[in-house]
Amino acid sequence: MATEIELKLALPRSAAPRLGRHPLLAPHPAVSHTLENTYYDTPDLALQRRGVALRLRRRGRVWLLTVKSAEPAVGGLAARSEWEAAARPGVWDFGHVDDPRLRQELEGIAPRLTALFTTHFRRRAWTLSYGRSRVEVALDLGTIASGERSEPLAEVEIELLAGERDDLFALARELQTTLPLSPASASKAERGYRLFLGEPRQPCKARIPTLSPDLTPVAAFQDIASACLDQLQRNLAGQAPDCDPEFLHQARIALRHLRSALKVFAPVLPQDFATSWSAAWRPLAAALGETRDWDVFVGEALPPIVAAFPQDRGALYLPAAAGRCAARASSALRRQLADPDHPRLLLDFTAALAGLPSAPADLEAFARAAINRQSSQTRRLARRHAVLDDVERHRLRIRIKKLRYTLEFFATLLPRRRLKPYLAALTQLQDELGLANDHVTALELLHRLPARHRSGPVLGWLRGRHALLLTEQAEALETWLAQAKPWKRK
Repeated sequence: MATEIELKLALPRSAAPRLGRHPLLAPHPAVSHTLENTYYDTPDLALQRRGVALRLRRRGRVWLLTVKSAEPAVGGLAARSEWEAAARPGVWDFGHVDDPRLRQELEGIAPRLTALFTTHFRRRAWTLSYGRSRVEVALDLGTIASGERSEPLAEVEIELLAGERDDLFALARELQTTLPLSPASASKAERGYRLFLGEPRQPCKARIPTLSPDLTPVAAFQDIASACLDQLQRNLAGQAPDCDPEFLHQARIALRHLRSALKVFAPVLPQDFATSWSAAWRPLAAALGETRDWDVFVGEALPPIVAAFPQDRGALYLPAAAGRCAARASSALRRQLADPDHPRLLLDFTAALAGLPSAPADLEAFARAAINRQSSQTRRLARRHAVLDDVERHRLRIRIKKLRYTLEFFATLLPRRRLKPYLAALTQLQDELGLANDHVTALELLHRLPARHRSGPVLGWLRGRHALLLTEQAEALETWLAQAKPWKRK
């Protein structure tokens, strides 16, 4: 078995000719091949469920059979187990797979294997020394196809042949100075499966990794942050005019999770790591928040206002005025994502994450201390709920959200039966606080619109709804405060 370590980068096809002219690559001869690849699975997609890709590749008159793990490329970085050997079409020989269990599974499903999709592309590859490493830079241009469906393929892979992973990032950064290279998360196999199933790109929800108690806190942070980064990338990739607003919502959640994880794990990270990277992500967080706030205002807050005041001229024109603000916020977000600094941020954070030094410590003890710290701060504020002003209520909502995130980070280390009711009560409380905050945000956004759109009755209606929601929060608060703390040892 070999472990393939590579950076996968998307490149606009129009920029592809410039890659070979880059000063790093121009002195080196390029080797070109046409590669025809067919991916196989069972009709019920047993290999996809197993997280394995099976590929038969033709390069000239040579056939190669490859079995590969199918982990996503987080921040462009992929480290995948790979078994490859010469093959004959129509003959399934998995003798080169030295994982006995996987080999047995492959041999068991061999009679049911069928072709699902293909990739056909021209590869130009440059091999060079860089830093203390030997690397291959490959440009793949072609198509991915399944039946009548197809999509273009244009990507750059920087593979570590020998040496140090840091050199991959340094090389990619140099290429990024003149080329619009952006870290990619979806592999060719993942894209092929999506074509085969006829599935459009879907918003990606949070995936909290399963943490082993044997991990160090730093390793746990790397797993959690990688999952957040993967969710962020996948949802940002779905951003487009008139796209499902859930892409934006899930991207915002991913970044909130990531910045919360930075704060939770700050005590075991290098000095200033958490504060500097949280600051680096702040502009994107602000742009996502602004766009999401206007989306919620237009899609959720406005319809009941317009319905409640059918004769109010200001209310009747609210949707058009707010829609223009929402469009401006969305355009500003897309400009930020198109800026060359955005893919550099993704790549730089991935490099920093992968290069974190390990520090031995007990993960379960760290988790309990982190949760207890968040809980104590939150409960002190929650007990004063009846006398909190709007600013303090907002702070309480944020603290409850961060407590929930922290519990979810460490959920696999806690007793499930005790955690479930606690999280349910916390989630209910967070939802009620969020509804009240939506009305506060709606009032703030109304005051950013021309005065003719915020008549007294409309403002009074919103304030009344907000006051009603505040009275309903007391029960949810008491329910949560009464819950046993699942991280406390009995």
